[in-house]
Amino acid sequence: MIAGTVRPFVARTLQSVCRMVRDYSQDSGGSHSSPKPGVKNPDTIFDKIIKKEIPADVIYEDEKCIAFNDVSPQAPVHFLVIPKQKIDKLENSTIGQVELLGHLMHIAGQLGKSKAPEGFRLVVNNGDNGCQTVYHIHLHVIGGRQLGWPPG
Repeated sequence: MIAGTVRPFVARTLQSVCRMVRDYSQDSGGSHSSPKPGVKNPDTIFDKIIKKEIPADVIYEDEKCIAFNDVSPQAPVHFLVIPKQKIDKLENSTIGQVELLGHLMHIAGQLGKSKAPEGFRLVVNNGDNGCQTVYHIHLHVIGGRQLGWPPG
């Protein structure tokens, strides 16, 4: 009986946390806010990192992507891999961006193998209910310890 009540509680708690992060992000300048239909999206914090307008602990960079350590790591290894070409949400990617998306996965795998050789997890938060707070797709690579399941 307890298991049946815990799952809805966890879901409500996660939704509340996502709302708080989203609200905080919007209050701090809107660079993290969800894209609005018909409105040009402002630069996100990731766009500013790509343009070298703000610093990041960069661990890899090539002509297609950049990888850097997360500012709020959730495990001993936690970094992001982002495309230099802005794609706000996964479902808004085009068939012409398939190679780029594959490149992100490949780089995440290679860096993950070197930084967390015992294993790692790839996470893509997508959309409001997916707890996406920066509308520039990115892969979280998390490892360096035993990760639990199920997540969230």
